[in-house]
Amino acid sequence: MTGIELRFLIIETSGRIGQVAFAEGGRIRASRRLDEARRHARDLVPQVSALFAECTCRPKKIDAVIVSLGPGSYTGLRVGVMSAKTFAYATGCRVVGIESFAAIARQSPSDITVLDVIADAQQDKVYVQRFERDHDSGYLVASSTLEIVPLAAWVSKRGKDVWAAGPGLRLCQARLGEKCLCVPADLWDPRPETLLQMGLECYRAGDFDNFWSLEPIYLRPSSAEEKWRDKQASNSGNGMMNGLGAAE
Repeated sequence: MTGIELRFLIIETSGRIGQVAFAEGGRIRASRRLDEARRHARDLVPQVSALFAECTCRPKKIDAVIVSLGPGSYTGLRVGVMSAKTFAYATGCRVVGIESFAAIARQSPSDITVLDVIADAQQDKVYVQRFERDHDSGYLVASSTLEIVPLAAWVSKRGKDVWAAGPGLRLCQARLGEKCLCVPADLWDPRPETLLQMGLECYRAGDFDNFWSLEPIYLRPSSAEEKWRDKQASNSGNGMMNGLGAAE
């Protein structure tokens, strides 16, 4: 099969507003936004079906599904990644996972040499990862590991010459001041075009993911999971105290 014939389904659900897109021959033919006011699970399947109808393509004709892995919205990422895995299993196509921060860095302006990408990690903390321009590829590539830090700590330690991007800027742009080097707001979230470019590179290199083991990128449990864990620990502690009281 030639590169021109390659067809991809693209799923991006790392942020508040998700997107799905259909690509053929290295270009986006159609895309749809997922309703911000509704959960991605309710909106994604009908929108994907509408994409296939609009482009007169059957799911079995898709060569690979490209999915954004996060970090980002817990609910959105779970739905997006699980949908990609289910689609790949049902149709027999390949699945390619793309790190959301790497995509944001890739689409940032070409004159940037050092970039921090951030996203909300809840509890006044942010996911942060630094990217620096690679002279060989010309791309911004990760120069640090992904980590979670207090927002105030990132703001205070960030160098004045370091640019910033990512959905986390919506939380703190006012705290960074007018002189902060921020990329344009329309580049803070992964674009389907960028995911297609990176996914196509992976596909042509034979760099696919195993849909059985593919998981979203998380560094910490969701708030609901943390509350459940705290509740279990509290109940366990109360049980021990009650047991000691009974023993006395």
